[in-house]
Amino acid sequence: MARQHKAEVMIAGEQLRLRLHDGKLIKDRRYHFRTYPNCFVAHELTDWLVSHKEAADRATAASLMQHLMDHDILHHVCDKRAEFKDAKLLYRFRKDDGTFPFNTEVKIFMRGQQLYEQLIADKNSILQLREEHGVTYKRSFPGCQLIDYLIQNGEADSRRQGLELCRALQEHGIIQHVGKKHDFFDSGLLYQFCINFRRRRRLSELLTENEQVNDEAVMASTQEDNNSESPFLLRRNSSKERNRAFSVSSNKDSKQITGGRRSSLSSLQFHSAGFPPLQLLSHPAVRCNPKSVLKRKVTCEELLAPGAPFIKKVLTVRQFVCQVNGQCVLYLDYRTVTRLVMTGPRTVVLEVMEPLE
Repeated sequence: MARQHKAEVMIAGEQLRLRLHDGKLIKDRRYHFRTYPNCFVAHELTDWLVSHKEAADRATAASLMQHLMDHDILHHVCDKRAEFKDAKLLYRFRKDDGTFPFNTEVKIFMRGQQLYEQLIADKNSILQLREEHGVTYKRSFPGCQLIDYLIQNGEADSRRQGLELCRALQEHGIIQHVGKKHDFFDSGLLYQFCINFRRRRRLSELLTENEQVNDEAVMASTQEDNNSESPFLLRRNSSKERNRAFSVSSNKDSKQITGGRRSSLSSLQFHSAGFPPLQLLSHPAVRCNPKSVLKRKVTCEELLAPGAPFIKKVLTVRQFVCQVNGQCVLYLDYRTVTRLVMTGPRTVVLEVMEPLE
């Protein structure tokens, strides 16, 4: 779901970018004796979104654009703002200034989109109405025929290379077995594209899909944490140790993690995000979830008011930060990592590494 949502955000963002170019909202603009190419004014874009019924109101329009910023689709021209503000400020699509992050996942996604467009435009396309086990599937294709197509059109040098590409497309949610029962094989099994790249996206769909993705993530996390057999089940030591330490139960032994020792951890692996596995990751990550304060919205005035029911704590993280919200950051500079933390969801999930003691 998360990868499909990312794909929908990228498609919707690109469709919006092309529409804004056609409508002349994106153009070179001059501000403080400096020219900023291919940018737009935030409040003008908000006007456009509301007038074209892409957003019900200005607040929703700002939320939609913030969602695109969170996914690195657009940014402030000087990168001075991590949030989208409905004001006379200049923003730009990253594709228009060459700063779009072309990581492994994005490259595979674009490869899949290009392949989809080629197959749709082909008069003798392999995307046809086919039947498997008595069920008919539209625009389906046998795995072996897709590999034939890749080799014939220079997309792969061998059947092995074509198979690797197709499996990467399946792993990243671009194609799937029609019955969702098999991995990709060089055989007569039928597969389909999971994404209709040509379908016109409405921006309002993004927020709805994002809520569904977050809900499923919360449900999965809750089920895992509530499982008595889970090695990541958090237990408090005693009432006296309530604010000092957590114990992480395991089937074999138990570890002590002091409050503030580690940030909230995730057990996601690099390989699933398109990065090669690291030798140090042979040891499973330990999940530590501090008590949440996000049960309701809290204003800065409430936090700073005398007698507020909050206590200050200083957290010193002296480990290697591996992932931020499931994205590998080992190869990123600190500015990019900071932006991921500041512009991400309200709950930040970090995965860190520390020496074995």
